[in-house]
Amino acid sequence: METATPVERKVARPRADALRNRERIVAAAREMFVELGPDVPLDEIARRAGVGNATVYRNFPDRDALVREVVCSVMDRTSGAAERALTETGDAFEALARFVHTAADERISALCPMVTSTFDQHHPDLEAARERVERLVERLMDRAKAAGQLRADVGVGDLMITVSQLSRPPAGTACFSLDRFVHRHLQLFLDGLRAPARSSLPGTAVTMEDLRQA
Repeated sequence: METATPVERKVARPRADALRNRERIVAAAREMFVELGPDVPLDEIARRAGVGNATVYRNFPDRDALVREVVCSVMDRTSGAAERALTETGDAFEALARFVHTAADERISALCPMVTSTFDQHHPDLEAARERVERLVERLMDRAKAAGQLRADVGVGDLMITVSQLSRPPAGTACFSLDRFVHRHLQLFLDGLRAPARSSLPGTAVTMEDLRQA
């Protein structure tokens, strides 16, 4: 096996450092967007990430680029949680429930409003990340329905909008101060999704396309 020469190692190291810096910026931005909203100064994000202002702008030429990267990153993490749930061979509904709780912890509810307020929601990166989440969640729900555990009259849109709403704090309330209530209320919601259904829902199952057109 060939080994890298000292020159090659010296060239490769900045690339790894640059990747770590980018990851730190995205992680810090996600935390601060959740805590303070999308208008938090980029200088503050740089300070929390432990990098210089120039490093932020070298990775993200403007705020829109950073916000988009943060939202796509959260969606990718959510997709990863859905993929892990799909590999579980036990109870299909419990796998779906674990995914729902994990998705709530990603704080999609706090980030979603930025999609429509700060940049093009049809950007290819965003659309690809969103479609992947929707496809995987639909597979999770279909599996639970096939097992007779999930009521048949709910769609992906029903699930995702409820997760978003239940994990979003009321106006004027700090996001993280509601943590102790979020999973309690999500479990109440999940219990209502179990089959057999005890009531008839008005309207029809909601898709993600229905939500986008609303």
